[in-house]
Amino acid sequence: MSRKVAVVTGAARGLGAAICRALVDDGYQVAALDLTASAETHDGILTIECDVSDEVAVNAAISSVEQQLGMPSVLVNNAGILAPGRIDDTSLEVWNRTLAVNLTSAFLLSKRVLPGMRAAGYGRIINVGSSAGKNGGFSTGGAYAASKAAMMCLAKSIATAERSNGITSNAVAPSMIETDMMGALPSKAMLDRVPVGRMGTPAEVANVVRFLASEGAAYVNGEVIDVDGGLFID
Repeated sequence: MSRKVAVVTGAARGLGAAICRALVDDGYQVAALDLTASAETHDGILTIECDVSDEVAVNAAISSVEQQLGMPSVLVNNAGILAPGRIDDTSLEVWNRTLAVNLTSAFLLSKRVLPGMRAAGYGRIINVGSSAGKNGGFSTGGAYAASKAAMMCLAKSIATAERSNGITSNAVAPSMIETDMMGALPSKAMLDRVPVGRMGTPAEVANVVRFLASEGAAYVNGEVIDVDGGLFID
């Protein structure tokens, strides 16, 4: 297995696109999975259209990666959707869809790539969570917060299960990052709570992911790393 094949979900824009660029810069062949991606190779990135909440689609996408690039050694579970609103205003349909995209996708992708990583004795799984998964969020909604908390716990569970197989599993917990999902700019009062005094950039999150994907992070396992400018210090 080449140690330079990475799969990134939710890769068409925002954090996912930045993570893809960072991994390409580090010499990876990257498969970028997204619901609206076109299947073509450019600049070291193979883009594959995939509904990551659908097991059949996930299995087909990873089979395509294996055929075209090789066995993935890195998986970045980044796909996510936001479902703002109070719990009593959240429909069951919205709840189920949020968990399917944000959480079930990470389960399906991890389940699909782990046997190959286990056989090779090497792998990196990184889940992109959120500070909302640690503190419940300010306005992100219960479905989003619950899904992110669960996917960060999933990373820890995989770390424990695969501890003797050369596979590490970690998560990052960004907050207040300049992406479309963030929507309107936060208030001055909110920004004043951030010790570094500004919002973060997708590239700054990607830099943490690229470290966790590297062989240099071999002794980092089962961790959730905050990328929030010190907004939440625990």
